[in-house]
Amino acid sequence: MIQFFAPEIEATGMLPPDESRHCSKVLRHRVGDEIQVIDGKGRRFTCVILDPDPRATQVEIVSSEQLPQHWGVNITLAVAPTKNMDRMEWLVEKAVEIGVNRFVPLLCEHSERKVVKTERLMNIAVSAMKQSLKTTLPEIMPLTPIKDFLNENSGSEDSAAQKFMGYCDAAYPRKSLIQEYQPGKNVILMIGPEGDFSPEEVRKAVEAGFLPVTFGDSRLRTETAALVALDAIHFLNYLKS
Repeated sequence: MIQFFAPEIEATGMLPPDESRHCSKVLRHRVGDEIQVIDGKGRRFTCVILDPDPRATQVEIVSSEQLPQHWGVNITLAVAPTKNMDRMEWLVEKAVEIGVNRFVPLLCEHSERKVVKTERLMNIAVSAMKQSLKTTLPEIMPLTPIKDFLNENSGSEDSAAQKFMGYCDAAYPRKSLIQEYQPGKNVILMIGPEGDFSPEEVRKAVEAGFLPVTFGDSRLRTETAALVALDAIHFLNYLKS
């Protein structure tokens, strides 16, 4: 199945320019062809093409369905971007394929990357959403100083969410993510930069309610640690269901 992304499909009855071009020029759809369109808000529409204009393909909505996310909980993944941005873009792609609700690039004391192109990450997220047949687009936040992120989540609106931070230094008391996470609960995962969180950042994170955790005995790259943590949450919720 090929999905087209049109966030305003109900209001406009048209595909955006990029999607229109792909629909009419690449896939060569014609008048009367049936296509699937998603709005990024959880709905999938069955549409019939009225005018395959490569700049603004017009469609008629035949039916729609609301598709809930299969993982059942809200997951926020906050990660300090790596120096090599290709690795971070790979992480966003895989995280969306697996399932995430919110992705937050973190600016930390030891961060080697100070600039992130949010629009590019959003484009990658859209492509991954379509490819993995999801209908909900995760929220992609701009680069956020860790101080602001901790302030935002110290009195989190989601008081039931569990909050974890991956931390490498064994000198600081750490728990196992697998043992501490309670399936069915919303979760906020925070992963530090290649140089790890600073001791002061760890102290402030603990004060904000984050539990330092480990993902096993191996030292993992930033993007690997983030993906392992995300997949563990999904697996534990899958077992519960």
